[in-house]
Amino acid sequence: METGSQVRKQSELGIKTVRGMVFNIQDYCIHDGPGIRTTVFLKGCPLNCHWCSNPESKGGRPELGFISAKCTKCGKCPEVCPEHAITIEAGQFPVFDRARCTVCGKCIDACIPNALAIYGKEMTDEELFEQVRKDEIFYRGSGGGVTVSGGEPLQQPELLMALFQRCRHAGIHTAIETTGHTRSRVLEDVLALTDYVLFDLKHMDPEVHERYTSQPNDLILANARLVAASGIPFLFRMPLIPEVNDSKENIEATAAFIKGLGKEAARIELLPYHRMGSGKYEGLGATYLLKGVMPPDLARVEEVKRAFEDLGATCTISR
Repeated sequence: METGSQVRKQSELGIKTVRGMVFNIQDYCIHDGPGIRTTVFLKGCPLNCHWCSNPESKGGRPELGFISAKCTKCGKCPEVCPEHAITIEAGQFPVFDRARCTVCGKCIDACIPNALAIYGKEMTDEELFEQVRKDEIFYRGSGGGVTVSGGEPLQQPELLMALFQRCRHAGIHTAIETTGHTRSRVLEDVLALTDYVLFDLKHMDPEVHERYTSQPNDLILANARLVAASGIPFLFRMPLIPEVNDSKENIEATAAFIKGLGKEAARIELLPYHRMGSGKYEGLGATYLLKGVMPPDLARVEEVKRAFEDLGATCTISR
């Protein structure tokens, strides 16, 4: 690892400052790559997955979020809104006109119970680096590092690469968690600075994939092949969604695809569907589209795991 003075001299190495939109940073993560990691979540995603647990990640701009469980219906937020974008009736929750809202934050300052929040903050790669490098001691001891997720991190390649350049000069391991939906040239540029890739495979049928994510999967599968041929360590992951992608046909097609990319590619991690993010949708003025779908029980998840193994793929379950 380099010293602080060495890192401060990175401007002399030609690393320019880049700005981008971040919606969360989580420390001490153990499921986003090897070792203990800091995960940076960039805002903006080209997909619109029906099961997404982070709907605040989809749009590329800051958004106002409302947490009804914390709201006391005090009526302070409409009083301070300069755009008159908030209305409230006695004893009711506030109503937000998101077309008028400029996300100025004045309602948040007035909200004593913290029922309002802005999702999305502009940060520079330098600011991000200074935050993630605070835990270098944990990275060294565990073989961890920094993972950039989203949203889709490849939506902001300039910020991603600038951060990874700084990490490389400091000896910090880098990883991305990606949907794979990006131009192949962008992916190639990012891979040059990446030590590990977590790559989602959501469905093998292009029509079903588009129905549930808003995009077909041809570009994603092409980029999966690119990652598999890159020589960079990687892991395919599959969100396991009942009634969407847990059919025998899709499991067989997924196993055949990853096995066709070589022995190292024939590994997949299952991410069992959960509903923990469903409550965020209403607070963003959005609709959760899988209300009738329940999470799979452990027996079903284990059954899918065995199905992959019977087809010759190594399969694990994210706990």
